[in-house]
Amino acid sequence: MPVYSTACPRNCYSTCSFKVKVEDNKIVNIDPHPLNRATPEGICLKGLAYVERANSPDRILKPLIKNKATGRFEEASWDATFEILAEKIKYFQSGFGNHSILFYAASGMSGLVNGFSNSFWKMVGGATTMYGNLCWPAGLEATRITLGDNKHNAPWDLEHAKLIILWGKNSAETNIQEMIPIEKAIEKGATVVAIDPRRTQTAEKASLLIQPKPGTDGALALAIAKVIIKNKQYDQPFINKYVYGFEQFTESLKKHTLSEFADITGVSELYINQLAGLIGSVKPMTIIPGYGMQRFTNGGQTIRCILALSVITGNIGKSGAGWHYANLQSYVFDSVKEPMSYYPPAKPNGIFRRSISMAKLGEDMLAAKDPELKMIWVERGNPVAQNPDTNRVLKAFRNLDFRVVVDQFMTDTAMEADVVLPAKNMFEQSDIIGSYWNPYVQLKPKVVEPAGEVKPETEIYYWLAKKMGFVEDEILKYLPKPNNEAIEEFLKENIKRFPELDYEKLKAGPMLAKSHEEIAFADMIFDTPSGKIELYSEKANQNWGVNPLPAYVETIENEHNQAKYPLHFLSPNTKNRIHSQFNNLKVIQLVGAEPFVEIHPEDALRRNISDGDQVKVFNDNGFFILKARFNFSIRRKCVAISNGWWIQQGGSTNFLSKGRETDMGHGTAFHDTMVEIIKMGVGE
Repeated sequence: MPVYSTACPRNCYSTCSFKVKVEDNKIVNIDPHPLNRATPEGICLKGLAYVERANSPDRILKPLIKNKATGRFEEASWDATFEILAEKIKYFQSGFGNHSILFYAASGMSGLVNGFSNSFWKMVGGATTMYGNLCWPAGLEATRITLGDNKHNAPWDLEHAKLIILWGKNSAETNIQEMIPIEKAIEKGATVVAIDPRRTQTAEKASLLIQPKPGTDGALALAIAKVIIKNKQYDQPFINKYVYGFEQFTESLKKHTLSEFADITGVSELYINQLAGLIGSVKPMTIIPGYGMQRFTNGGQTIRCILALSVITGNIGKSGAGWHYANLQSYVFDSVKEPMSYYPPAKPNGIFRRSISMAKLGEDMLAAKDPELKMIWVERGNPVAQNPDTNRVLKAFRNLDFRVVVDQFMTDTAMEADVVLPAKNMFEQSDIIGSYWNPYVQLKPKVVEPAGEVKPETEIYYWLAKKMGFVEDEILKYLPKPNNEAIEEFLKENIKRFPELDYEKLKAGPMLAKSHEEIAFADMIFDTPSGKIELYSEKANQNWGVNPLPAYVETIENEHNQAKYPLHFLSPNTKNRIHSQFNNLKVIQLVGAEPFVEIHPEDALRRNISDGDQVKVFNDNGFFILKARFNFSIRRKCVAISNGWWIQQGGSTNFLSKGRETDMGHGTAFHDTMVEIIKMGVGE
């Protein structure tokens, strides 16, 4: 039975390496891969579910075309489908212009080969594209502005920390491999602090749990900094040599008293002082922020405030010390693929002359003029369920003349399509991937032939270009030949640019790029205008219009200005899904078949809600009907529904969110959301 080394290409911290067994062109077993020091002990339930995912009877295996009369999808031949697609693209281009077509691509599967999608739309003359990101860009931009780069110590170095602050990071569910070095650190005597409105599985490993009001983490960090500076627990020699703007930062903290910070955050002065005492005295310290906090409208500044604690205590560039937000050291192929989407929109280049906001997808689609949008092509994403303001996104989709979705399953977005094209799975085409947590470059080889009539996206584009009348020589300037051998040649040519990498060795397991730094910033070189760590950043103000200093600004929606909706709505990730992926699999549904809302019993009883009651969670954007589940461990005045539920499974959490961008990075402010909850049958 053949065994292959591969890696998970999902949008997940761990990017696990594993070994897959193949029998009769089917995936039959998945085992851990010991050569990856970051993920040596096995993969998560989602990874194990690849056996079902690859062989699922619900997988789309042929092109589907919606019958306008019945509303049902019918199987079609590839030739007939290409004929329709070519005709529609040329019709909209000639009648309304290239930019009447929207190309939407998200992060459902990572890889270098994804760049060929942009190449196709470039070849055919352009399209409206997306800018921004649903995930992490506010924090990326905040870190880059402060430190000059997004990198952190190797994951296994974490075991050398004496203090670990898990700030909004639920590693036990969203980055399970990170718990290995955390537990080793605990065994060596390290103290772990969790900061989260929810008492998560990760918090169970902590000695101290702090539960601030959602959206006020920046104020909490500034309060801690105020105490550290007052008690002279900052690292003066480190600051003198490597930090720019400390004096201005210190002066800015006088704006609020400690009592005022306590009132803003809902965290008592006692706990602020206790946490400041730990951070100011225990070294080495690592802060691990999650991505949830930077998905508020004040997200970038929040991350700058928290990062300032690592800076003023000198916990940068040392073993066991650091800032573990994003480690892009394995993203060595960025120069040959589509630009990182967290950057500001590129200037018009004559081909891609218009882009719309990922965060405001529905609003921007409806507002597009000259030309109006007539068609959308979606791949690697499920925007109907996963982008903010689902009702408006649905309206925008239904306002179009033609919709194409490339996917493996009939997601909520695929259900809205006119044509659904079967997408490859991770085992059916070779690619190279990096990770935003572990430092490895990894090969994801083709190990089985595509199921049914599935064609990888590169091949879809190749044959579509042929149908549109492009000649072979012209196509090959943009796209590979329609076979995996051409893809492997493309990968080998790019790997040659990095002498430390070897294609044959990558077949056996992950490799480290030459750029890898075991201890990030150990050389104390910071790619900032001053050459130092910048607490004061003119770039922050110039590029994003925010305070040059880390500063707390209220979120757009909060409990003070939303009296009608007094509950903070949280939509955290869960260990059983990657957003809306895997949710349709039977093995995943065994551990959670329907959504529920977590609510503190005190908040529930005030609303005459009992545990298990059917309730309506709502605001002016929309509503969600589901069962209530009591949870004493969630902060009062907060309710939580894990994100990723399909509309078909009961509803998307994004019925409740509004399309807003973060303060920097063009991120998505999902969490600026306040709601009310009532028992069904009582005034609904």
